[in-house]
Amino acid sequence: MYAIVDIETTGGYAAASNITEISVFIHDGTRVVKHFETLINPEQSIPRYITALTGIDDAMVEDAPTFDEVADVLFELLNENVFVAHSVNFDYSFVKHQLKNSGYDLTAKKLCTVRLGRKIFPGLPSYSLGNLCRSLNIAIENRHRAGGDAKATVTLFEYYLANNGELYINEMLKRSSKDQWLPLHLDKKEIEQLPTKPGVYYFHNSKNKIVYVGKAINIKKRVSSHFTHNDPDRKRQNFLRNIHKVTYKECATELEALVLESTEIKRIWPLYNRSQKQPLQKYALYHFEDARGYIRLAIDKKKKNIPALYVFNLLHEGLVMLKKMVEEFELNEKLCFLDKTAFTISDYEFLEPPAIYNGKINRALEALNEQLPTFVVVDEGISTDEKLCLLIERGSFWGMGYIPKKLKPQSSGELKNYLNPYADNDYIRNSIYSFAEANPHKKILL
Repeated sequence: MYAIVDIETTGGYAAASNITEISVFIHDGTRVVKHFETLINPEQSIPRYITALTGIDDAMVEDAPTFDEVADVLFELLNENVFVAHSVNFDYSFVKHQLKNSGYDLTAKKLCTVRLGRKIFPGLPSYSLGNLCRSLNIAIENRHRAGGDAKATVTLFEYYLANNGELYINEMLKRSSKDQWLPLHLDKKEIEQLPTKPGVYYFHNSKNKIVYVGKAINIKKRVSSHFTHNDPDRKRQNFLRNIHKVTYKECATELEALVLESTEIKRIWPLYNRSQKQPLQKYALYHFEDARGYIRLAIDKKKKNIPALYVFNLLHEGLVMLKKMVEEFELNEKLCFLDKTAFTISDYEFLEPPAIYNGKINRALEALNEQLPTFVVVDEGISTDEKLCLLIERGSFWGMGYIPKKLKPQSSGELKNYLNPYADNDYIRNSIYSFAEANPHKKILL
């Protein structure tokens, strides 16, 4: 038995929107044997653009039952039947989410009439409900209302059955089939060809633009998980509607994938990535000699062409470090720009001669160099004749790449001939430090 469903909602994803109308036709594979349809009070305001599309406004649903009041009827209709809909994952996510809120766990098999249409009638210009019905000469009455669209889907479903659709349906309903959960526009071959190794994966939209970047220990398993879980959030609905292609880059380890993912997010700035997208303003510690011969320390925005003593992602991080240096080595706050008031004659009278003061500065900088380690993390590579190598130079991430298996790292200068430079950030640096602490046998000091 098939439950052919269409719904109208207050928005695009179930976690923040509710159903305003639902229509269910129970079909035995030959004919409709039962029909249920009702407006539903969503218990939230219906946006104007939704009203413009469906014609359903707040006044129409004011006296309609809430979803909770019809949940038992709907669960009985749906739970032991195949849930059929055009773009099924959208309708199913709403119905499952609201049934769960009412105390029911819907576990029905799903059948998408978009994916089914592509199999039975390949090569049509569009598989949206309106365009597909137009191509097959199927009339739609009361468009963008649950009853009208569900009835058209019934006619479409019967047309599929009359054209050997049952063969495809049986295949699509198998537990091993990906047709029940894949995005509308993503071919299951895209998933089947993914490796089960660590790496970074990229989701592309209809214009081949990368809209999401992720990392994985197992690329195939992680990509599939985005679609197999019935999360009612906005991101999953965006994936289901807009992902047309998946590409990937295989990595040797999870740590390499982590570094590459962070770098790619900041390079591409994908639409659906939220984390790690904060604009990064770097700061640096500089030194220079003033007109009186004093070596002065200063923290400023990082300059491209001026060598820095140390680089920070946060201004606060740099100021904390500089204050510690001032306290430990008895440096002058004004000469370090921590106190930005103007120098007075008496200030200069209390200053040590440049030779003595500069000696303290040099000792402070020597201590800083000792505190900023230079080391590599070495791990297995993708091929047997290479090793993955990540370089931390003077406390900051410099880059990574692959070095020959037999090469024993001796200096950062030597390694840079093999490695690719990467932008340093807190996330990457902290991850490498944590990995090195957990795997001391893979850390080599230079």
